[in-house]
Amino acid sequence: MAKGKKSAQSKGKTITLKVAQNCVELTLDSKRRLDLSFKEIATVPKCIQKLCEMDELDLSRNLIKKIPDFIDRFISISVLDLHSNYLEQLPVTIGRLQNLQVLNLCNNRLTSLPNELGLLKKLHTLNLGLNQLEALPSSIGALKELRNIGLSDNLFTRVPACLSRLNKLEKVNLDRNPIVTEETPSHESVMITERLYLVKESILCDDCLNKCQTERKMLEDVVSSLHPEHGPQSERHC
Repeated sequence: MAKGKKSAQSKGKTITLKVAQNCVELTLDSKRRLDLSFKEIATVPKCIQKLCEMDELDLSRNLIKKIPDFIDRFISISVLDLHSNYLEQLPVTIGRLQNLQVLNLCNNRLTSLPNELGLLKKLHTLNLGLNQLEALPSSIGALKELRNIGLSDNLFTRVPACLSRLNKLEKVNLDRNPIVTEETPSHESVMITERLYLVKESILCDDCLNKCQTERKMLEDVVSSLHPEHGPQSERHC
């Protein structure tokens, strides 16, 4: 690739207020949606602050490396789609989006998350797949409305303990993580290539529930025999 072309690509395209206004659409359920996906932008345009009264914001499939602090101006949005960018971190101001219900951060470069995510009290769907996460902040356990969380294709070696505090959680996707199986004496990581989901007992039929309980009891017996004592869990991350 020519040097000039590579530089232009990393800089990204410019979005004016007029262009952004033309990207506002009305969803089938009468929500105002600002759709700036596939715009080849490397930074979030400052001009969109004048369109902060949206219900949904889509910045997916771009070249964005950083979400600006002014994201908290979009206080009314219930859906924030940031998937397929180059994000390495999130601003703490994201915790001020108190009406957010769906947050899609899939396919980025995140290695950690701010504790402020735990302030999103209405969040019911969180997609963190295809990142570089090894742990979740313990504050995730405060998301009492969370029902679905995607953690596939990350670097988790165990199921985050904070998820056990989420009473409404229905589905956890942990596909393709290097989960450590404690029954293996060598403690070698085993990459989960098949589908691994955590579901609430209440949505299983009796036969499936009995099968899961039996297999869990067998696993606990194996772990207990190999590791009678375990160290304390970290309080900061899970």
